[in-house]
Amino acid sequence: MDWKENNNCVLATGFAQLPKGTPLFEMQKIIACVLVIDTAEEIIVEASFSFLMDLTNEFICSFIKGRSIRNGVEEITKEIEKKYIASEKKAITQALRGAYDRYLESKKN
Repeated sequence: MDWKENNNCVLATGFAQLPKGTPLFEMQKIIACVLVIDTAEEIIVEASFSFLMDLTNEFICSFIKGRSIRNGVEEITKEIEKKYIASEKKAITQALRGAYDRYLESKKN
């Protein structure tokens, strides 16, 4: 089923400041992470980051989409740290954790 037709889906966002002195910081200052989460299955069904280049977004999202978040996002962040070799790595994982934390907050309410 497409997430657009799934009533169990929510959208959660997280943000992080990009490293100063990098070209990306000079252009956009922060990075955003947007996750569409199926709350019944606790699976990330769609993900996106506010990168300038589509390939970067596609690469990172390829190992986020379809992943369970029942036990947190640590496995995903480890994979990002291993496979993404660029100065924005920590900002990406912070934005991801921010979106996940927002999701957890919404579950409490």
